[in-house]
Amino acid sequence: MDVTDKVHPDEGWFYSDIVKDHFFNPRNLMYTYEEAKEFEPDGEGMVGDPACGDMMNVYIKCDKVKDCIKDCKWLTFGCASAIASTSMMSEMVTEDGGMQIDEALEIKPKQIMERLGGLPSRKFHCSVLGDKALKGAIHDYFEKTGQEERIK
Repeated sequence: MDVTDKVHPDEGWFYSDIVKDHFFNPRNLMYTYEEAKEFEPDGEGMVGDPACGDMMNVYIKCDKVKDCIKDCKWLTFGCASAIASTSMMSEMVTEDGGMQIDEALEIKPKQIMERLGGLPSRKFHCSVLGDKALKGAIHDYFEKTGQEERIK
């Protein structure tokens, strides 16, 4: 029996297999703020409040020539839905060589949820943490590189 069998029996688990995979095996996750410093991001975004429980930090590296996100890492205090959603979002923006920055700004929680195979409706609010923190990281990148006119 592996740890996932102990944590969630098949009966009563409300998440898709994709959500389970991203929760138990999150992609691009950082575990400490020291890792974030060592990552040397081009942009950082944070939403939520660690005092109330849910918080998301997203860190991006950008390819200035191709105007795309070449790497995306994140750090969180959040539930299974927040973790899985941000893990999926981090894959979406870095797959196929990196998503164009303007396209990344247009990512909607619904797109992330579709890639996850859905989330329980009462957990939808958790799916927006990663997408909002990503937008914050992109805006931070724009500010740091003198591209304020691109901030939406």
